[in-house]
Amino acid sequence: MQKQRLTPTVMALAAAGMLTACGTETGSGSGSVGSEPSLTGVHWSVESVTVDGKKQQAPADAYVKIGDKGKAEGNYGCNGFSADVSTDGDSVDFANAISTKRGCDKLDFEDAFKGALGKGDLKAAVDGDKLTLTTDKGDRVALTSEPDVPLTGTKWNVNAIGDGKAVTPLPKEVDGKAHLTFGKDGTVRGNLGCNSVTAKAEVKDGRITLGAPRTTRMMCQGAAGDTEKKLLKLFDGKVSYRLSHGGLSLTAADGTVVSANADQKK
Repeated sequence: MQKQRLTPTVMALAAAGMLTACGTETGSGSGSVGSEPSLTGVHWSVESVTVDGKKQQAPADAYVKIGDKGKAEGNYGCNGFSADVSTDGDSVDFANAISTKRGCDKLDFEDAFKGALGKGDLKAAVDGDKLTLTTDKGDRVALTSEPDVPLTGTKWNVNAIGDGKAVTPLPKEVDGKAHLTFGKDGTVRGNLGCNSVTAKAEVKDGRITLGAPRTTRMMCQGAAGDTEKKLLKLFDGKVSYRLSHGGLSLTAADGTVVSANADQKK
């Protein structure tokens, strides 16, 4: 795992988090960072990064979000990260940041994003749901505030499985095959990487009570079989869930963690 300092990023969240949570705005629409901003529940999708006059459009996965209890998470465009958060006036600091080490085909945007965030404090300007972060050298990060994707009615493509401390991307043989959809009729349907599955699913108070799984009977070996065994641990019990814009995290009673992304295909 990689550790990095990401001081400026949370300034963005501080500014817009204060405006969103408190419902107040000063000036002409360009917000400023408040002395006691709310830092929770704000998701910023990165639109673009401009460094040394070169503008790059952001991948769909690039975002930053601050949760409660001084924790934050995000994605550089390929690799995800998590960090502790501390504040001092209008300066906010990511500490103990840890990022994944996925093999990425192109890292141009990711490197530019990290570089922009590492050039000192950023000036935050908010205009409605838009946020612009500008360094003292004129580099800019453009972001947009977006709501979470709903749990029910969304096809969730499973992308990683772990134990709460670390998650591992699905093997290439299974990547893109495992998915779950929670219906408004109190059921869940999907695929475990090999066999299709259905079960009862009651959503209440941040938890999902999943019934016994009913699956097809294909013989599953290798990576597909291993993935299916891990995903079956979610069923016939209660799991906690957490939404993060286009992401879903499911945690089973035994500590198994399943990460999934919303299917954005029309």
